[in-house]
Parts: sequence; structure tokens; C-alpha cells
Amino acid sequence: MIGANMVERERMESQAGSDLSDRERQVLEAVVRSYVETAEPAGSRNVARRFELGVSPATVRNTMSDLEEKGYLFHPHASAGRVPTDLAYRIFVEELMRPASLSAEERESLQRVLESTTASAVERLVRNATQALSVISHELGVAVAPHLEEAVLEKLDLIQVSSKKVLLVASIRSGMVRTVYVDLPCEVPDDTLVTLALLLNERLAGLTLREVRETLSTRMRDAFPDDDPAAEELLNIFMQSSREIFDFSDVDGSHVHLGNASVLANQPEFTSGERLKGLIELTEQRDLLAAVLGERDHPRGIHITIGGEHGTKELVDFTLVTAEYRMGGLKGIIGVIGPTRMPYEKVIAIVGHTSSLVNKILE
Repeated sequence: MIGANMVERERMESQAGSDLSDRERQVLEAVVRSYVETAEPAGSRNVARRFELGVSPATVRNTMSDLEEKGYLFHPHASAGRVPTDLAYRIFVEELMRPASLSAEERESLQRVLESTTASAVERLVRNATQALSVISHELGVAVAPHLEEAVLEKLDLIQVSSKKVLLVASIRSGMVRTVYVDLPCEVPDDTLVTLALLLNERLAGLTLREVRETLSTRMRDAFPDDDPAAEELLNIFMQSSREIFDFSDVDGSHVHLGNASVLANQPEFTSGERLKGLIELTEQRDLLAAVLGERDHPRGIHITIGGEHGTKELVDFTLVTAEYRMGGLKGIIGVIGPTRMPYEKVIAIVGHTSSLVNKILE
């Protein structure tokens, strides 16, 4: 269903704006900018005066009426002013907005927050990034980690911590690491640890995590070293701990990180109890957000979906602005959710810069 909606959305986007004259584009841009800045329906007199369009309020009013007939504006209740539709925001994003840049203070703030996190702590880095996005953009920061089913196990290390404790380190080719402490029933010689580590890497290194989980018992069935009870015991313990070792679900693509939702609760769209309830319910639907974010592609760097373009009623009042970040060959998504009345130019600049910083740190 979502896939069909995406095809229809792409068809509509390719046709959007082809029926607009130059004057209609000028008035449409003015209405969008006015509504984004004030959250108040834009009236013809105010638009004509504030944006110096060089035409009379009556001409602006007639043009706004034409734009309404074409589906770009609408009347909220009995107001004399107009409000942009999703289609108007789409035209603005595709054709009318201008590139924006971050202030030096915003750049320094993002860099300070993100570079305070070590690159190995990927989940902490992504979580900090969503919080920083919320604060700087005044929208709700959101991110999903890469899907790790196809992540490749690079190597396993066994490190003697004490006479009866071993640290097992599983390194993933994307740069992630999982460490598990293993308690031993007896002391294991160092040469046994070396032999077992070589055996594990021989059988498992180069496999995806999915392959390791599905074939581990088969691959290790005949791997017990001859005449080495200590190695056999340690290998059995490893087999029993394998689920914990290769469980990356806490940082997998099914896990959604969200920033502080209170930044949205303060926006005019959510002053009514019903809209605020919808926002709270959305933040609780992590599976929905994971599914929506997981289907996004970013051929042009930034991906923007607006209101009804999402194809799901839970997101009909929201815009998603996202970018990718990379961990080796794996892809994660980071960005913001906000009302469709969003300062697109600034938000796009913030999301793009944050994505670049995350990539830089992970590299």
C-alpha cells in the first residue's frame, strides 16, 4: 500500500506547478512564507504590502482565488486569508525556496554535541544527534539505525580479564562492536584462548549476522578441539551465549530514536487538545515510524515528504525531512518531524549539516 502511494506521489510531484503562471508563483511563495512565519492565514492586503509584489491587493486577491481553485490554497473556516495546502508546500520545496545556511553558533553547537561522543558508541551518537536536531531546528529529531541483518562479522577476539573471566569482542565491518563478559567454570590457559579464537574466526568471520545466527550450531558442530576439555567447555559456553553476542536489536533499524517532543508542543498547530493528542500518539508509534523511515531513499541527499504524501493518516499533519548517514556499507536515517508549516529552507540546511557531521564522525 505504501509503495503504491509512493508511485502516485512521484507522479503528482512531476506534474505539480506546471499550471502556474509567474504571478501565481510569486503570490504562492508569498503566502507560504507569510504562513510559515506567522501561523496566521495570509490576507491579500498584507501579502501585497509586505512582499512588494508590484500589484494591487485586488490583483493579489484574485490570484489567490485562482490558486485556491487549483488546489494550492484553502480557506480555514470563515477567515478571509488563505493557508497553503500540501501541494503548495511541495511547489515551494521543489521550485521556490532558496538555499539557507546555518549560523556559526548553530554549527558550533551541533559539532560540540556530536564530537563529544566517541565513534564506537554509534547508538549514543545517533541519540545525541536527534536531541541536538530538536533543539536547533525546533522540530522533533528522529533517527533509525541501520538494518544489521546483512552486517558482516569481521572478527571475534577473546581477551583474558581474570583467571575465570573472558571478554568476547565481536567486531562488525561497519565499525560497530559488541562486547560480552563470559564467566568460566575453571581457569583457561592463554594458548587455549588463542586456539579457540582462531577456530571461531575460521568458521564465522565474513558471514552476515543473519548467517551467523541461522547456521552457528551447524558450523560449530564438529569444531571441538581434540583432547582439550578446557577449549571444549569454553566453546560450549560461547554457543550458549551466542544469542546475546549477536543480538544488535538495540541499535538495529527497527529501533527509532526521538528527540524532545516538547519543542513541537509549543508550536501553534498543537495548542488544541486533539492535535496535541495526535502528536503524543505519533511519538508512541515507533513501529510505524520505523516502517516509514525504513522505506525512504535519498537520491538527492535530502528526502522531504509532506502531509498526505506519507500515505498514512497518522502523518497527515506532519512533514518529514531526512538524510542518510553511513556506517561502512550500512545506511541509517536521520532528520526531523514537524508540522507541514515548517521553515523548510532552514530545516533542510540543519538536517543536511547534521548528517554530514555524523558521517564524518563515523568515518
